[in-house]
Amino acid sequence: MSRLVLAGAAAAIAAAAGVALIGRGLPPRPMAVAVAPAAHAAEAGPPIYYRDPDGKPFYSLKPKTTSDGRDYLPVPAGADVSFEDPEQSADMAPADAKAERKVKYYRNPMGLPDTSPVPKKDSMGMDYIPVYEGKDDDGSVKLSPGKMQRTGAKSEPVVRRPISSIIRAPGTVQEDERRVSVVALRFEGFVESVANVTTGDHVHKGQVLMNVYSPALSSAAAEYLSAINAGATGKELKGARRRLENLDTPEPAIKELERTRDISLSIPWLAPRDGEIVARNAVNGMRAGPGDVLFRIADHRLVWIVIDVAERDLSQVSVGTKVTIRPRGLGGKTFAGTVALIYPHLNAQTRTARLRVELPNPDELLRPEMYVDAEIESGSPDPVLAVPESAVLDDGTRQQILIDKGDGRFEPREVKLGRRGGGYVEIAEGVSEGERAVTSANFLIDAESNLKAALKGFAEAGQKSTEPPAPGAGARP
Repeated sequence: MSRLVLAGAAAAIAAAAGVALIGRGLPPRPMAVAVAPAAHAAEAGPPIYYRDPDGKPFYSLKPKTTSDGRDYLPVPAGADVSFEDPEQSADMAPADAKAERKVKYYRNPMGLPDTSPVPKKDSMGMDYIPVYEGKDDDGSVKLSPGKMQRTGAKSEPVVRRPISSIIRAPGTVQEDERRVSVVALRFEGFVESVANVTTGDHVHKGQVLMNVYSPALSSAAAEYLSAINAGATGKELKGARRRLENLDTPEPAIKELERTRDISLSIPWLAPRDGEIVARNAVNGMRAGPGDVLFRIADHRLVWIVIDVAERDLSQVSVGTKVTIRPRGLGGKTFAGTVALIYPHLNAQTRTARLRVELPNPDELLRPEMYVDAEIESGSPDPVLAVPESAVLDDGTRQQILIDKGDGRFEPREVKLGRRGGGYVEIAEGVSEGERAVTSANFLIDAESNLKAALKGFAEAGQKSTEPPAPGAGARP
């Protein structure tokens, strides 16, 4: 029964290798299985499975014939199973030779970086493979020159280089909150007349927006004028003037009162800053209460670009990071800026964070609510150990690269990755500068390494199953 299980597992692994290669767009490589000559069949033991006579990945646990009537070939437990070229396939020493050598340790049969000083089984029940003294069996795989040429394996040295990448994200143009002002009264009054300004007009600081009449304003002006006429000085005069200032009376209106000594029926109300009128609520003759917004003025000579960055990219961005802004409506124009602020909260629905870039806008080409595309330069100018992304074998739980040891030998090396960018990935741990990493055909080499280790483990397990039990092994106490 154990032979059938081992045979089925070997056939499944070999077939899976063919499927994996086809799934990656690569032609399947036929497995070269060298069966022991008939003269030694008795020594090799009974067949453990049967294979297609043409070397195709078809297997059977019992005798079988092909569609054209040819018999499947029996594969005994002692057969030499190898993925090397035929002339290179005999790399397993005879059992008696191994018995004479001392075992150094036992390694994982699937090529994982795990060893044991004593015999052990892995999670699949496969025996760990013994490594004998005097033999370089570190889990690496050896390819013949012909096979290296066919696979097209290439490698390049691990060197230090800066890793940078571009994070692309959408954004919008927003007003600078610090450059927005409203025009409102601090008293109850009437808008006697509104100047010839409308929404969208550009106004300058001090420009007349409307004329306002208020009994409270006239009363404060009369009190201040009485103090002036009475020759008041010091705190008394200053207190009368302060009442006008508390009502937010424009400074030019106060100076005009001091010059003419005459109280006007209405007072011109002025724009508090340069900017565009984005809202006009004032109407001729309307009554306005304290706090009613009559005008809203925004200065667009400096605007904010608010960018939505995915949560996964947030760690790569910091204050001061360079950003290139490309407005969608300006025909390829670009603006350069830096991240001025990273907002403290994320959007729970979109899982994005907001960044703010402040851009000068002297020509006012950037308009609020305009869509932009942002390119954020992430990374550090400091060089780090890096390899091309194609060199990394990632199965989702661990990452490996293959180190070219020379003379056709390749060693799988587990690594820890860092930043990615520009087609390269940082190697934070696992390699040294100057070592050569395989950058092409590494999947083929890795697949052959794992399958060869697995089949070697199966073959040794098959040999053990054919050995007679030790004297007294099955005796009950």
